[in-house]
Amino acid sequence: MGAKNKTPLRQCTGCREMKSKKEMIRVLKTPEATGRKNGRGAYVYLSQECVEKAVKSRGLERSLKMAVPAEVYEDLKKELANIEKQQ
Repeated sequence: MGAKNKTPLRQCTGCREMKSKKEMIRVLKTPEATGRKNGRGAYVYLSQECVEKAVKSRGLERSLKMAVPAEVYEDLKKELANIEKQQ
């Protein structure tokens, strides 16, 4: 019997549900870091609904422990729209 690999789960800052890491977008505190670099990050599920919930509940601000500018939310919505077009 082989060992089963566990799927990494992360909590969505919008809906607060645990989802697969591959189904989410990582928002980083520092713009120069990438998805694989160390640093404080927060995850949002790939849906407009979760992004709206994260904005309304200030979930990203709570997770990143800093104020999040409105441009970040706009960029996140644009990125999500691009991802939805590709699928």
